[in-house]
Parts: sequence; structure tokens; C-alpha cells
Amino acid sequence: MPILDARSLDFVSHSADQTQRLGVRLGELLSGRDLVCLSGELGAGKTTLMIGIARGWGALDQVSSPSFVLVNEYRRADAAVLYHMDAFRLDGPRAALESGLLDVFDGQGDLVVEWPERILAALPAERLWISLRWVEEQKRSLHFEAAGLRYEKLLADFKESAFGRSWMM
Repeated sequence: MPILDARSLDFVSHSADQTQRLGVRLGELLSGRDLVCLSGELGAGKTTLMIGIARGWGALDQVSSPSFVLVNEYRRADAAVLYHMDAFRLDGPRAALESGLLDVFDGQGDLVVEWPERILAALPAERLWISLRWVEEQKRSLHFEAAGLRYEKLLADFKESAFGRSWMM
């Protein structure tokens, strides 16, 4: 598990279960109005990671890919909302802005965006960006990149939660 610096992390997941467990650890740390971007080709594990994020966040609803509705909303017992956007079908940042899809982020909820590169210019500069890459049938490479102080702290907390304090040495 190479840790590049305070703003990044590389990790290879050896199974869908392990990818979901990483998502659970991350979801537990989201604190409202956080932005997590999941980038990667089809089959790279974005939705698998999202299932874990929603579970760790405390979603009461089952996670499904929002490909056809663009945004799914998941609720928690405390009425908090986790927005899950799929930008694959959007024709660029202008489409996201004109449709009002990014207005959800002005509310009091966390936002996870799949295919964020399609609307990059419309997204806030501060965020946690996770690039997923298919390696083998069960293996996925995950590269985490934090932009901004909030996300550097989120990534540090995630490293400690997922890997313990030993990552700091």
C-alpha cells in the first residue's frame, strides 16, 4: 500500500467485497456537503465502491446506478441526504448546470459523482477524487487524490480508519 503524500493514496483491492469495505470506511467519514468523485471506465468498480460508501454513510435505501435518472437520493434515519449522480449521459458541464443537477450540492447533503470528468468544469475545485482502474477479474486499482484542506483531512482520517495508524510511519 504505497502512500504518496498527505493528498494521495494508491491501493489495490483484491475483491468486490474489499472495495465495498473501503467504501464503508469512507462513507462513515462524510460529514455533509462533501464531494466525492468516482472516475474510471465501465466495470472499474465505481458502483461497487458507491454501495460501500452509502452503507457506511448509513443509507436506508438500496444503492442502484443512477444512469437513467442521473441522480439518486439516499436517506438516513436522521433525514440527511446522500446524492449519487451519474454524469455519463451528460454532454458536458453546461448540461449539468442548465439542468440544475448540481443544485443538489447547494443543499445539506453529501454528493458522490460517477463520471465526474464529463462535468469537471462545473464541479468545485475542492473534492476527493478517486480513480478506479480494472486490473484483473477481481482486482481494482484505486488512486485517491484530495484537493483542499477538508479533503486532505478526510483522506487522512480514511487512511487511519482503513489501515490504522501504521500508515503514518
